[in-house]
Parts: sequence; structure tokens; C-alpha cells
Amino acid sequence: MGVVQVEALRVGVDLEGDPLARGIGLGGRLPAFATSMAFAQATIGANNAPGCITCHSLEPDVVIVGPSQAGLATRAETRVPGMSAADYIRQSIVEPNAHIVEGFAEGLMYQNYATDLTEDQINDLVAYTLTLE
Repeated sequence: MGVVQVEALRVGVDLEGDPLARGIGLGGRLPAFATSMAFAQATIGANNAPGCITCHSLEPDVVIVGPSQAGLATRAETRVPGMSAADYIRQSIVEPNAHIVEGFAEGLMYQNYATDLTEDQINDLVAYTLTLE
């Protein structure tokens, strides 16, 4: 995972009029990565794990099932003292009960991403969520 890949994730794909893009509050634009991965797909991985968009909004303060992902990278920087945002997000994906956000129940998040997704898919999710400042 290098800087070049992360920068590529910031390139938008025009989806004006697309109900999915409008529904997650991006005004008709989804990051290029999201058009082929978790935020834009109902399921991800070989075992059809639920995609992030199933439970998380990208709209600030909008709760679907889990907390909004708007500003996730910024919040993750300070969530656990001494832990980087990337490590916090990775652990939250592969060990969903490691960090329970106040107001949400343990066990609410899908529990098998660590086995259902490849290491590359997890790396891509972490890289993408780090752009959600």
C-alpha cells in the first residue's frame, strides 16, 4: 500500500443521478475505489459478507445500523492513545468487538471480515477509510 494507491482512491467517478451515490450523501460522486468495493456493494468477498454501505453512512451523523463513517479517519487518530488511525481501523474491521463506539452494541458488526476478506481487500478498506477525514 503506497501513497500512489491512496491518492488514486481520491479520484472521483461521476455517478450523477445514481441513487446509491445520492443515498450515501456524496452528491452523485463516489470515490473510484468505492465503485468496485465495500461502500458501493451490498456484499463483498468470496463469502458475500455485508458491504460497508449496508450498515454505515458516509453522511455526517446519519446512522443506518452502525455509526456514520464521515470523518472516520480524523476520529480514529485519537480513539485509542498510542494507536494509529490505520491500526484502529484495521482492528475494527478484523476484530469488530475490539472498539465499541458509545451508543452501539457489541456484536452488532459483522464478525467474519478477517476470514471472509483477503489481506489485500482489508488493506484497501483501510486505505479508503483513511481518506474519510
